[in-house]
Amino acid sequence: MAFDSLCRSAARQLPLRLTVGAYFLNSGLSKRDADQATAEGLQQFATSTYPFLGKLDAQKFTRLLSTGEIAVGAALLLPVMPAAVAGAALTAFSCGTLGLYLRTPGMRQEGSLRPTEQGTALAKDVWLLGVGISLTADGLSKDGGLATTAFGPWKDGRDRGPRRRRRLHGRHPRQSP
Repeated sequence: MAFDSLCRSAARQLPLRLTVGAYFLNSGLSKRDADQATAEGLQQFATSTYPFLGKLDAQKFTRLLSTGEIAVGAALLLPVMPAAVAGAALTAFSCGTLGLYLRTPGMRQEGSLRPTEQGTALAKDVWLLGVGISLTADGLSKDGGLATTAFGPWKDGRDRGPRRRRRLHGRHPRQSP
């Protein structure tokens, strides 16, 4: 019964993790060797919403952004990474992106959450938040637990059999108390 539940969890997670992970990995790798003008443009856009980012050198900011995207992409693509961890990373990153959308002037129509033409590129990233929350919830669910990966439960090499349970609880798990 538990194995069936884990298989269903993996079947739900893999399409999300593969598509979003590949998207993030590609995005991070494409920014890895950005020229000075691209780096300054990215930093200027981010600084309009998050002013503290203006203290960084433009190239350093772009390298950090690239590394963050690569790390999120790798967490999603590596099936041994627990779903709750990969989902939390994606959720945090997408919250930053949606913050840009909500706080940057000209991204939304006046008095509305509806995007302008310029804001559509950021507004559509709301799906990243949905995927991140879904993966986190799936990883933390009763069936999965915190250490559920796309392959099933996290294997740490420790004996989880009846002998270990007997040592921990002083009786066989099937014995009545």
